[in-house]
Amino acid sequence: MYVFVVDKHKKPLTPCRPKRARGLLRSGRAVVARRYPFTIRIKDRMAEESVVKPVRVKIDPGSRYTGIAVVRENENPEDGETKQRLIAGIEIEHRGKSIQEAMTKRANYRRRRRSANTRYRKPRFDNRTRPEGWLPPSLKHRVDTTISWVERLMKIAPVQGISVESVRFDTQKLNNPEISGVEYQQGELLGYEVREYLLEKWGRKCAYCGAEDVPLEVEHIVPKARGGSNRVSNLTLACRGCNQKKGSCTAEEFGFPELAKHAQKPLRDAAAVNATRNALVRELSSFGLPVETGTGGRTKYNRMRLGIPKSHVFDALCVGKVDAVSVDTESLLHAKGSGRGQYARTHPDKYGFPRAYLPRQKQFFGFATGDMVRADVPKGKYQGTWTGRVSVRKTGWFHIVTDVVCEGKRKNVNVKWDTCTAIQRNDGYGYRHEKSKPPKFLPHL
Repeated sequence: MYVFVVDKHKKPLTPCRPKRARGLLRSGRAVVARRYPFTIRIKDRMAEESVVKPVRVKIDPGSRYTGIAVVRENENPEDGETKQRLIAGIEIEHRGKSIQEAMTKRANYRRRRRSANTRYRKPRFDNRTRPEGWLPPSLKHRVDTTISWVERLMKIAPVQGISVESVRFDTQKLNNPEISGVEYQQGELLGYEVREYLLEKWGRKCAYCGAEDVPLEVEHIVPKARGGSNRVSNLTLACRGCNQKKGSCTAEEFGFPELAKHAQKPLRDAAAVNATRNALVRELSSFGLPVETGTGGRTKYNRMRLGIPKSHVFDALCVGKVDAVSVDTESLLHAKGSGRGQYARTHPDKYGFPRAYLPRQKQFFGFATGDMVRADVPKGKYQGTWTGRVSVRKTGWFHIVTDVVCEGKRKNVNVKWDTCTAIQRNDGYGYRHEKSKPPKFLPHL
């Protein structure tokens, strides 16, 4: 992965190779400006005195992950082809699911308070309006995260253009590739209400014990707590006894694997991409740089034509017009959204009652949870040098999640605060480097 470079006034310069960066740091001409992504600042050079080679930022937006590729374009005047060289790759892991769960928890708390404290208040309706282009917080987070990373790259790299995949999923064709015409308006529930449709589908009896002439309840084959949806294919009928006994188990775990075949895969990821694609392009256009959009079909065509393996960063590399590519990086940066903490000062149990109280002070001994630190432990069980994301405690013993993988899990260590040195303050992300898998065959190089 190339090293980003800024001048003495923090203006972006041409990214350099790691070998060149090490030489500048050893000679004292440069200092480390940022760890993730790794950036150095040259102390004796300005952007006006240097020949700056521009780069392009290419984005493959997704529901759970977004791939960003920083490429350098070289035009060949002989054949008119543009060769793109991947110099840095970043994979962003969104936290939309955790945001959705937090919003649901907050809504339940407020609903309980309203029913307990204001039960005689007159109901209010239509007293809150949403602005044009409003998105739910879990979806807006995906757009804001991508925009913030583009802004961050523009501060450390000479970005001259942006390419983004504006993909649109036809959710009807995902279920039925042969659908056409008026069939789009004639869905599975044509002429039925949901409950009447389920009664006809399951023969007016319990799908588990086969009981008839008893009150039947609408039940999820894959519970919503396990990732199921309210799609009619995921609904069935069950008597109260079977519904209570099944609990949060899936139908397959409950001993009915044949019912699991009826449940179709939720389309929430496709819906999230459809809802945010236009908002993302609008936000990117506000930077004043030329924005190139490409379709998902063109991205797949470029990837198959060039023999590039499937990944989020390599998909971003294939967005838009691509004649030939090369990969000049051996590692990719994985950034997982973790947030900057929470306002709640208690941890509730499953009934909503506080089970633990958090201190109002968020910094201890000059460190805060989420900081990237290096711990030099001179002796003891965790002797050595450890680097990772820290969780602080009032006692002074900190918990570090390191980059060392042991038995498939990242090693955790407990260290004293005075052995830690901050290398980057909490910015809402957890970082780790991953080895990239460059394509084995790249034509036209």
